[in-house]
Amino acid sequence: MPQLDLFFSYSSITITAVLFILIVLNKEIAFRIGRFVQNRSDTEIKSLTASVQASVLGLLALLLGFTFTMAMQRYDNRSQALIDEVNSIGTAVFRVQLLPAKYKNEAAELFKKYIDLRIAIGKIDLTKQDERKKYNKQISDIQIDLWNLAVLATRDDPRPVTTGAFVTSLNGVIDSQGKRNGFLQMHVPEIVLLLLFIVFISTGGIIGYSTGLSGKRVLIPTLLVSFLMALIVFIIIDLDRPKRGLIQVDQGIMLELRERINHDS
Repeated sequence: MPQLDLFFSYSSITITAVLFILIVLNKEIAFRIGRFVQNRSDTEIKSLTASVQASVLGLLALLLGFTFTMAMQRYDNRSQALIDEVNSIGTAVFRVQLLPAKYKNEAAELFKKYIDLRIAIGKIDLTKQDERKKYNKQISDIQIDLWNLAVLATRDDPRPVTTGAFVTSLNGVIDSQGKRNGFLQMHVPEIVLLLLFIVFISTGGIIGYSTGLSGKRVLIPTLLVSFLMALIVFIIIDLDRPKRGLIQVDQGIMLELRERINHDS
């Protein structure tokens, strides 16, 4: 995952804290510069500075909306992928009853293990690649076992309305797992996040410079603006970090599926 090398190894809170500090520092430096050149600046320069500030804020709003939409879309995709996988597994489990009698128990037990593994891997940080590989190997092994069982069942009962229906649903389970894994690898490009950070810091600078030109320090409002800027970045990064941020896709429906299957068995 080369696109994750720059920021993904750091927590959302760490990145947000560093960004907040940089914004405040840049704002303070720009304020002092603005105050230094205040006496040499006329009304026209101050007016142009205000225009530049409005332009930078407009650019920030545009970039912020674009980035937040990207992060939210990826979060929604992961949520929908989980729903699709649960539906696929649920359908396949019900169609186990269509298999010849000697295969039903084995298939049901394999699906129970499969669901447990999918729940377990859903809690593992994406940065723990070795641990995730271990679970993915076990998941793949169960998929192979289920497929081999389906092949044997097809030889005993080749009818499409029985074993054939189970094979179709098993294909859906495998496809939905691959789709969900694929969405886990999709993130807002780090170049976009870097650009967003640069614009945030620059916005702090232009606000500080404009304040310096006025000669009046407004400490509380500027700190509040800086905090809100950092908070928005935190939300964007957290939405874009499956398995490790505070905002997580709720696995409740997968847990409900396991409880329902255990209750019915």
